[in-house]
Amino acid sequence: MQIADRIGRLGTEQAFGVLARAKEMERKGIDMVHMEIGDLDFDTPEPIKAAGLKALAENKTHYLPSQGLFELREVLAAHIAKTRGIAVGPEQVVVTPGGKPTIFYTILATVNPGDEVILPSPGFPAYESVVNFVGGKSVLLPILAEREFNFDPAELERLVTPKTRLIIINSPHNPTGGILTHESLEHVARIAKQHDLWVLSDEVYDRLIYEGRFESVASLPGMAERTIILNAYTKSFSMSGWRLGYGVMPAPLAAIEANLINNSVSCTPNFTQWAGIEGFSRATDEAVNRMCTELKERRDLLTKAVNELPGVRCHVPRGTIYLFPDIRGTGKTSQEIYELLFSEAHVATLPGTSFGVHGEGFIRLSFGPTPRERIAEAITRIRKVWPAGS
Repeated sequence: MQIADRIGRLGTEQAFGVLARAKEMERKGIDMVHMEIGDLDFDTPEPIKAAGLKALAENKTHYLPSQGLFELREVLAAHIAKTRGIAVGPEQVVVTPGGKPTIFYTILATVNPGDEVILPSPGFPAYESVVNFVGGKSVLLPILAEREFNFDPAELERLVTPKTRLIIINSPHNPTGGILTHESLEHVARIAKQHDLWVLSDEVYDRLIYEGRFESVASLPGMAERTIILNAYTKSFSMSGWRLGYGVMPAPLAAIEANLINNSVSCTPNFTQWAGIEGFSRATDEAVNRMCTELKERRDLLTKAVNELPGVRCHVPRGTIYLFPDIRGTGKTSQEIYELLFSEAHVATLPGTSFGVHGEGFIRLSFGPTPRERIAEAITRIRKVWPAGS
């Protein structure tokens, strides 16, 4: 059987593999605490569910234009224009089945074989995977714990070469929970304009912020015309299974990405898009605010407990649904700690290396799918098996 060489360059998101492993343990009767997957256990807000049911009842189950439902693109354009302070029209919005397609389509549309892409490390695995898949070169920008999970501006400048085509940033950041400072965003903007680069700004966690406020690089002068905003309903509205995301970008690039949708999945499901319009209603805002309040309680409970473990330092993440504790003081590798927690404590986490080489010495704990009583259970189990430290 002949398989294309490019398949060997395609990576994977290990969270789904660990989830499958944990589910297999549960089928054997072992109780697992799930802290591996970047999901939420909250119900999708009622106005969105009601709109989805209404759309199904009205037989909104057929093809739509590949770029997306015009009524939804109008709502999304207005939302981005209001929250980012930039001019956006529906012709700049591309509706996608989840957030990942905007990563895939943007890299396909902007990166030739041999081109370089600067991306965060540790970082969401799809960035590096897709760059390598299309024959580009992934250039890793370290996201540093000692800078509260920001990058060194001098390092970003050093990494730019004549082959650089794209910078990928993610704030709030998976897996660390860090938020890029205004100064960090200004550095990205200055370098992008100086070298005529695209910026893919992954803003999926923009609503899940517990202190401070969200800021987009697209809001900075001269950046709207070179930024692709990636967002999705997955996290902010607890809609991972609905598969609804969107990209906002210059209209010519939006037309290209819409054609990539045409050639791959045809369109995002019809009724899902009608449901998405209700994501910005007042009732939905109230549901999202309640969710954020509960997530902050989970964050605080888990962070306090993790910082009491021997050999651990853990910053308090100001956004996302993740803790990224530094476990180097234990003398163990990320993989060793992950395996210890999985096999002996029956707590499913992820080794930091799931997010690239700069994740070594860390593990990721997701408090999105884990109610407080299960977090308390996880803490009890972890304390029983945790190494004494070096």
